[in-house]
Amino acid sequence: MDKSKKIIVVIGVVIILIFISVIFSLINMGNDKIYKNISIQGINVSGLTKKDAEETIKKIYREKYINGIKLKQGDFEITISYEQLGIEENISKVAGEAYKIGRSGNIIVNNYTILCRNFIKKDLKIDFNINENSLKLAINDVENKMPNVAIEGSYAVEGNDLIISRGKAGVIIQKDQLKEEIIKSINNLSDNKNEINIPVENKLPEEIDIDKIANEIKKEPQDAYLNKNPLQVHADQDGIELNLSIEEAKNILQGEKEEYILPLKITPAKIKVADLGENAFPNLLSTYTTNYDSSNTNRDNNLKLAAQKLNGAIVSPGEEFSYNKRVGKRTIDAGFKEAKAYAGGKVVLDVGGGICQLSSTLYNATLLANLNVTDRHNHYFKTAYVPEGRDATVSWGAVDFKFKNNRNYPIKIESVAEDGVVTVNIYGIKQDDDPIVVIDSKVTNIIESKTEYQTDLKLEKGTEVVSQNGENGCTSECYKTVLKNGIIVSKTLISKDTYNALPTIIKQNK
Repeated sequence: MDKSKKIIVVIGVVIILIFISVIFSLINMGNDKIYKNISIQGINVSGLTKKDAEETIKKIYREKYINGIKLKQGDFEITISYEQLGIEENISKVAGEAYKIGRSGNIIVNNYTILCRNFIKKDLKIDFNINENSLKLAINDVENKMPNVAIEGSYAVEGNDLIISRGKAGVIIQKDQLKEEIIKSINNLSDNKNEINIPVENKLPEEIDIDKIANEIKKEPQDAYLNKNPLQVHADQDGIELNLSIEEAKNILQGEKEEYILPLKITPAKIKVADLGENAFPNLLSTYTTNYDSSNTNRDNNLKLAAQKLNGAIVSPGEEFSYNKRVGKRTIDAGFKEAKAYAGGKVVLDVGGGICQLSSTLYNATLLANLNVTDRHNHYFKTAYVPEGRDATVSWGAVDFKFKNNRNYPIKIESVAEDGVVTVNIYGIKQDDDPIVVIDSKVTNIIESKTEYQTDLKLEKGTEVVSQNGENGCTSECYKTVLKNGIIVSKTLISKDTYNALPTIIKQNK
């Protein structure tokens, strides 16, 4: 009898539980809201419909997306856009998962899940997939734009001299740590500021290795020549070597200087490519022009001088061209003058200011010639002479523009700056399979300019003066389309860039 009673009691309890579950299910049947204590990435979505939850999270994410991530280091500030990082998210999927909680099992499982949610919180995570390579490039770009970044030593051959720069002590970004903080910031939807202090460490430039440099610059002279059937052009090469012993060079390098000049022994090739006549460079491969205000005499001087130095450069097949090495260090002694330039996120007067217009013009010509760009960086602010995404900033010893001649023959660069127009032509030998290249860029987001007020006690009391007119920044994408016989062969995203907003600065004396 006792056993029978126990069975009856168990059955009764089961029936009661089933009855309660059915009633509980009937009560919740018409509920189209997400159940209690459910959040997405820390944002409470309880009581919201699936659509409302998705829109709520997307609105919060969109605000962060528009603002980007502001990075600071001392007085230096720069913004990384979300587009630049190639972020992909699954907000819609996660909103759907939040709605399914308490609805995806049988009656008993669903009821148990709903009851548990009354006491235990559930937070669902969004997958923010970040393009690792884009993140790496963005951090490198930030470091290149920092005003106090450490600069490694460099060298360049100019005429009969080897010019060696020692480099500069400064800071470098702790990249792994910054990467983690950027990822953390993206995942933290509750943080609307999106501001990160750039983690840095002090860095000294490496010691100058004259043995290595001497080995790298040493070349044997080689005459240029043509093969006609089939047509092939072989570029000339001057013989180069140090015109003093390694020990003598090391003694010179003992002194604490920013720059050292060592004599070179140049053995000219007897026959230059230029001596081969028009046959060596019979075809115009590409051309690009930009405009500037020639009434700005210092900028006009700098552009003309840089164009003269660039003009006539010949790049052999497989050779990498460096704009900085070709144009050389921008100094007063070299003939350059002070003009406005971007440096450290500010508009400043800089010796050689303005020559980034020539490097940008060259950048577009190399793209149109389908040459392989190996090193290019955008400006901190937008430029007026090329569309967004089509500029190439340079800075001696820090930021360069480089490309590699991936064609079968040498190419020749012609450049001129005259009457407010900068023109770069690239000549070579056209091949039957040469494509047509089209470059397009588009603005993907506007970064609003802000107003900054600065106290200036020199002003009359109660007055204010606009010392700098602001301009909106933006993010952009640049694409290269390659066509053969009128058919698109490829369309490639070649860059995602961020141009910071230039603030309006108002000086006042209250």
